[in-house]
Amino acid sequence: MEDFITLVIAKYNYWIYVILMMIGFYAMIGKKNLVKKLLGMNIFQTAIILMFVSAGVKKGASIPILDKHEVLTHGIEAAQIVNPLPHVLMLTAIVVSVSITGVALAVILRIYRKYGTLEEDEIMEKLGQ
Repeated sequence: MEDFITLVIAKYNYWIYVILMMIGFYAMIGKKNLVKKLLGMNIFQTAIILMFVSAGVKKGASIPILDKHEVLTHGIEAAQIVNPLPHVLMLTAIVVSVSITGVALAVILRIYRKYGTLEEDEIMEKLGQ
């Protein structure tokens, strides 16, 4: 039991990301307002981005900028160098997230202008008429 508690405490950041994901997921599924759904989607995306960035961290590792002469003479110990791929991919995910949010806000604005509401139930009711 102590090992489990130690593991949970050691990985507390992942538990925070899971809680953030569940908050975002609940907002997307449980809320009826379109802006709240969009906010939930942004919380969910941010939690995933934070999780990937923290998974790519190595304590005591150096950055992946190497001197050619040093590499040729001494070689590389890959375990002591941070892999930049997760961080680069998450930069791309941030750009995509901002783009999706902008398009979603534009669509939400059009929906509001056409139906006069952002509540999902009222929009569905007006579509059924």
